[in-house]
Amino acid sequence: MLAFFVLEIIMSDYLKLNLANWNDRAAIHYRDEAGGYRVKEFLNGADNLHGIEDREIGDVKDLRIAHLQCHFGIDTLCLARRGASCVGLDFSPVAIAAARDLQKQTGLDASFVEGNVYDARSLIEGHFDMVYVTWGAINWLPDIARWARVVSSLLKPGGTLYLLEGHPSLFTHDESTADFKLGYDWRTPMDRPVIMDEATTYTGDTATFANTTTHEWNHPLSDIINAVIASGMRLDYLNEHEELAWQFAPIMVPVEGKRRMWVLPEGFPRLPLAFSLRAVKI
Repeated sequence: MLAFFVLEIIMSDYLKLNLANWNDRAAIHYRDEAGGYRVKEFLNGADNLHGIEDREIGDVKDLRIAHLQCHFGIDTLCLARRGASCVGLDFSPVAIAAARDLQKQTGLDASFVEGNVYDARSLIEGHFDMVYVTWGAINWLPDIARWARVVSSLLKPGGTLYLLEGHPSLFTHDESTADFKLGYDWRTPMDRPVIMDEATTYTGDTATFANTTTHEWNHPLSDIINAVIASGMRLDYLNEHEELAWQFAPIMVPVEGKRRMWVLPEGFPRLPLAFSLRAVKI
């Protein structure tokens, strides 16, 4: 009973700390002074999706898509621009306000809901052809099995989960070290999150946060895949990629000719930097 009470306190603290940090980030990202999110380009008609998801999601025209942890909605609106009807959900009111502003400016078929991803089933009406989750989402969640059950509850039979994320093996490395050495466990217990303290964001913007502390969790591929299967989905594919959509570590270099993609430098041992999977609701 005491262990459960301690865990509840930790869970409450993580949510408050991460929310405060992501409110700060959302304001910086939406201003987009470094251009990392290409907000101006998007408003001028550009598509912001990267090559990996562009190749893998296929034609989304006329699909109903739930985008979980959508941040300020720019990718949600890119899916809508491709012909989908979208609902984006994020826990940050600052991000959701920015998403609604973008939707108002573009008139695209998307709506946005503020709330915890674990509460998505009670916050979003109906069932979906696709649940879409990409780039830096599940590392903020302590319970991956619960997340998978929420995803499954949102899908109609035959609906698909598309997940594209940083690779768990990447997150065992200490990005702050020059030699990119190992620094973190491959599995993070719910009650022992990785506590980070960073004053700036990953886009290159130099603005600093008022709320610098975050809690994160590393989920092994086996835990993710088993959670998806246990929630009533069938795995269609699992792919691993040597490119990442942000500069995770200073040693990483941009991919020539590819917008906003990063790799490890020449001569460094090759590692999977990202993975993607597709699963179908049975």
